[in-house]
Amino acid sequence: MGKSISHTSASMAYGLRKEKKPEIIHSQYVAGDTPRQIAQEFKTIQQQNHKCQKNTLSFVLSPTIEDGKKLDNKKLKEITERFLKEMKLRENQAVAFVHRNREHAHIHLYVNRINFQGQAYKDSFIGKRSQQVAERVAKQMGLTTVREVQQQKLDKTKEVRMILKRIHDRVIDEVRPKNFDHYIKTMEAYPVKVIPSINKQNRLQGFRFEFAGQNLKGSEVHRSMSMGRIAEQMGFDKNTIQRAKTENVMKLLGKTVNVTPNLAAKIATKVLKQVIKRTIDKGMGIGIEI
Repeated sequence: MGKSISHTSASMAYGLRKEKKPEIIHSQYVAGDTPRQIAQEFKTIQQQNHKCQKNTLSFVLSPTIEDGKKLDNKKLKEITERFLKEMKLRENQAVAFVHRNREHAHIHLYVNRINFQGQAYKDSFIGKRSQQVAERVAKQMGLTTVREVQQQKLDKTKEVRMILKRIHDRVIDEVRPKNFDHYIKTMEAYPVKVIPSINKQNRLQGFRFEFAGQNLKGSEVHRSMSMGRIAEQMGFDKNTIQRAKTENVMKLLGKTVNVTPNLAAKIATKVLKQVIKRTIDKGMGIGIEI
């Protein structure tokens, strides 16, 4: 993570609090070791450039949990120095410290955006550029990259998503749930925990699926498992349909929740299609004007 900030002293003071057990692993062109001292040294140089308001660069370098366990302060210092070199910031004032108060060790790095000539470092797309440089440094040092972590997550969830989709299809095809409650209870038997996502306005936004240690949104499992698509496959009773249409509410697991007009419309449309189909099946036929 990388960004430009204006609150140098406050940010450093927060990061260097004793309870976080910070350890300074790198500093360049600074003599102080407290947030106030370092910020004052930064400020002395920053006074050469009054136009630049966000005059400090703040970075967070986070190895994976497993890599972090193997890295001592010497290696973390090397990561910091390589990062500064790749970002072309070796000639600017900087200080870096590591936090190990949690399982995930990570580096906080502060760099004076104003160099000794009074010039401001260009911070356009600083977040994206810092990610790209961190990726290069990870490769140089044989560490796990963000892309590799993302791929590992995709590989891990691929099989789970396939199984969830098969379970969902089986429940829909064989059980034919009458409503969301029926669907949720039936999925529990496989065992899949279906968790309604309800926002602060008590509005139903979708479903999450918990299975085999994974927690995924319906749309992440498969596009046919979004809330709207699931609603289209339910057989809601007349009372549920009427309340959804007129009040935009429905009963879910014993509670009344709000539903979006879009979901209410999908439920009504599904029912209309069923009525038309039943009528046609009886051989009556229906003429519909468009």
